[in-house]
Amino acid sequence: MITLLKNTVFFVLAVFSTSLFAQVKPGIHQIEKYVPLLTSKNVAVVGNHSSQFETPTGRIHLVDSLLRHEIRIVNVFAPEHGFRGKEDAGATIEDEVDVKTGIPIVSLHGKNRKPTQEQLKHIDVVVFDIQDVGVRFFTYLSTLHLVLEACADSEVPVVVLDRPNPNAHYIDGPVMREENQSFLGKVPVPLVYGMTIGEYAKMLIGERWLSTKNQVDLIVIPIENYTHQTPYQLPIRPSPNLPNSQAIALYPSLGLFEGTAVNAGRGTNKPFQQFGASFLHPEIFTHTYSPKSVSGASNPKENGKVCYGVDLSSHPKMDNINLEWLVDAYNHAQNKDSFFLDPGFRRHAGTSTLQHQIEKGMTAIEIRETWKPGIAAFVKIRTNYLIYP
Repeated sequence: MITLLKNTVFFVLAVFSTSLFAQVKPGIHQIEKYVPLLTSKNVAVVGNHSSQFETPTGRIHLVDSLLRHEIRIVNVFAPEHGFRGKEDAGATIEDEVDVKTGIPIVSLHGKNRKPTQEQLKHIDVVVFDIQDVGVRFFTYLSTLHLVLEACADSEVPVVVLDRPNPNAHYIDGPVMREENQSFLGKVPVPLVYGMTIGEYAKMLIGERWLSTKNQVDLIVIPIENYTHQTPYQLPIRPSPNLPNSQAIALYPSLGLFEGTAVNAGRGTNKPFQQFGASFLHPEIFTHTYSPKSVSGASNPKENGKVCYGVDLSSHPKMDNINLEWLVDAYNHAQNKDSFFLDPGFRRHAGTSTLQHQIEKGMTAIEIRETWKPGIAAFVKIRTNYLIYP
C-alpha cells in the first residue's frame, strides 16, 4: 500500500511538472507547420543564441535544424548582443560569417539596425525566432519592429516562431510617449505589456504602428499548451545579464535604474538581482558589493567602487513593477542632481513625467495611480491581438 501511494504521488508530481513546462512547446517546435513554408525558398533567419529547442537527441539551433531539413538559408540577421548573445549592452557589432555553416551573419546592431532592401533583395521569406522577456526596453522588440517594416517595404513575408513571455502574467508601468521613442521603445505600450512576441507583432501591424504604407505578410507559429498565466522557465539566458528567472522577473523594476547613475548588478554575479551605488546612504542600504569588468559588462557603472544597496536575489515572485526601490534610492542619494541620466531615464521610463514625480516627492503608490488610465486604454487595444487566453 505504501509503495502504491509513493508511486501515485510520484506520478502526480511528474504530471504536474510536465503540465507546467514540458508540454509548453514554443513555435520552433512546430516543425511541420513552418518547414513547408520555407521549402525551395531563399530564407533569412533573425535569431541569436536563444533560437534553440530541445530534441530527443539534445538541443539544436534553428539554423542547424533548418539546414537538416534542406532549407536554403541565405543569411542570418543578429540583434543586440550578437548572434552568440555575449556582447555588451549597446555594443556595436560587426557583420561576420558563421564558422560552422559558412552563412553570413548580418548585424542589426552595427552600421544598420534595419535590414536594407539590398540585404533582402534575394530573400523570399524571413523567419524570426528570438526569446523576449516582455519588457518594453528590451531591444529585441525594436529589432522585430524594424524587420517587419523592412519586409513590408521589400514585400517579403515574415514567419514569427512564437515563444512564451516569462513576464506575460501582468501589465504595468507608464505608457511610452511619442517624444521619448527610441530603440528602447518605439510604440505606445506600457513598460510591461503582457503579450508574446507573436501577439506583439500582430499588434504592431494591426495598430499601424509601423513606418510603412505597405502591409506585412505575417504568419505566427503559435505556442502549444500555453496561456499568459503559464509559468515558464527559460532554458537559455536571453541576454548576458539576464542569467536566470529571478533576474528576468526583476528586470522590469531594476531596468529603470539603467537610466540612472545607480548600478543594477551589472559587473557582478547577480545582474538585475541587486542594485547599489557608492553615493547611496550606507546606513539605509546595508548590502555591499563592487562591480568589475566581466564578460557582457566590460565597463559597468560604479566599476571598482563599493556600492551600497539591496540584494533581491531571494525576493518573492513579482506580479507588478516595484517602484519603491527607485524612489527610495533617489530619496537617499547623496547626488540627487546627477541621479537621473538624460535622455537615458526618460527613454527607459517612456515618459519624462516619472522623473518629475519622483523629484517632487510623490510616493510609489501615488505615482502608480497615474498609470491606471494608460494601462486601461492599452488593455483594450491588446485584446484585439491575443492568441492565448
